[in-house]
Amino acid sequence: MANCPPGKSMWPELVRANGDAAATVIERQNRNVNAIVVREGTSVTEDLRCDRVWVWVNASNVVVRVPRIG
Repeated sequence: MANCPPGKSMWPELVRANGDAAATVIERQNRNVNAIVVREGTSVTEDLRCDRVWVWVNASNVVVRVPRIG
């Protein structure tokens, strides 16, 4: 996202990781974001925000999508 502060914005290496552990890594690597673990299929707001990363997980709490700012 062009108007977001500098810092890491995508974490493809966290796909297939534990969701809670992934959220911790994301917040450690970019202190400007809040990583929120969300179960696949849950409705979320669709507004774009530079301070939020959805961490999509399956029923086993495994990350199923590339976490990214938005």
